[in-house]
Amino acid sequence: MGWVGRLFDARDTLVRMLLLCLSGVGYLVFGIQGAPTTTQWILAVLAFAAGLVFHRRPLVNLLTQAALLAVAICLLDDIMINQVGASWALFELTMRAERARTFWLAAGLLAAVDLTDSIGDPLGRFLSGVFGLLLEVGVPLLLGLVIRTTRELARQAQQRAAEERRRHESEDRAARADERSAIARELHDVVAHHVASMVLRVGVARHVLTDLDPRVSEVFDGVHGTGTAALADLRRLVAVLRDPEGVRGDAALTAIEPSALPAALGAAVDRARQAGVTVEADIDPAIGSLDAVRGLAVLRLTQESLTNVAKHAGTSALARLSVSVVDGAVHWEVTDNGRGWVPATVPAGGGHGITGMRERVEVLGGRLEAGPTGAGWRVRTVLPVAATPSHRVGPPAGSPPPEREASARTAEPA
Repeated sequence: MGWVGRLFDARDTLVRMLLLCLSGVGYLVFGIQGAPTTTQWILAVLAFAAGLVFHRRPLVNLLTQAALLAVAICLLDDIMINQVGASWALFELTMRAERARTFWLAAGLLAAVDLTDSIGDPLGRFLSGVFGLLLEVGVPLLLGLVIRTTRELARQAQQRAAEERRRHESEDRAARADERSAIARELHDVVAHHVASMVLRVGVARHVLTDLDPRVSEVFDGVHGTGTAALADLRRLVAVLRDPEGVRGDAALTAIEPSALPAALGAAVDRARQAGVTVEADIDPAIGSLDAVRGLAVLRLTQESLTNVAKHAGTSALARLSVSVVDGAVHWEVTDNGRGWVPATVPAGGGHGITGMRERVEVLGGRLEAGPTGAGWRVRTVLPVAATPSHRVGPPAGSPPPEREASARTAEPA
């Protein structure tokens, strides 16, 4: 709204009254012939003072201005100041009165006071006085009604816009719920069924084939464990999709809330420590304010990287996790010193190796750096504030080629 609209805002009544008083003083000093009389100054000052004192009480101001106008009609020849003051008071009351009856009665009162100046006049002058009411009463009443109606229409438009926004949000929530239900049905009926069948067949094979090479048995155990963990994750994901609000505990990590991210990262670090890895964690508390998408990415990257440390650097290795938020961007890094012995079991990871980690980061607009550092390994990235999908690009400069990466560090979850 421009400065003209601001001038007639209900909060700026004092500004309007000050401008009106200054105009009245200018009229008394420069607008009349000769010097104003003492009575004229007294009535004018009283009108100015009443307007300033009662600028937030329009009804009281109108009654005061009407009384001063009645006195001026009896005592003065030039009643311009008090006429304008009473008309302006009617204008303010029309704009701000809660009930229409209030300003209509006030308009009738002001009209009656104005007509007292025409009592006893010839018919022509009386009719001229009646016609003058159009200017003294009709114009402020009309302007007040216009502004009042404009405000009401604006308020109704805002209400309709808010209702329309709520309706769209409700429709969007319903559409998302339907989509989640459809995805949950597909996961449950198709993917989970096949994974369960795979786990079952591997379990049967472990029991039927008793005389196996220990290395083959270890592979069977790994496949069975991975399939069981994947099936559990699928069930948790289905639960989240069907009822996002009702899921608590570990299941909620599939669609992690930002406030739960620090605890989830702490749990990932604890699991790595339980496997024997020494982990030094430096986690910025500000990550609790991240959006859910980047928060989930940070959690999955951490799970996958700590799994890789246990798998490739060994459980007696030292790993360092650093997560910080700088100007809204997430700086994440995991390093290890590459010294340790490789255990038979390691904590479950959260993705599909370096390739899966790089894809997750690139979708969020970042670049993953993975490569050797001294005797160990380092993985780091920066997730920017504006998480926009990026085109697939090759590995960043300094990262090992795919062949070396696969041979140096395969990051499949155990």
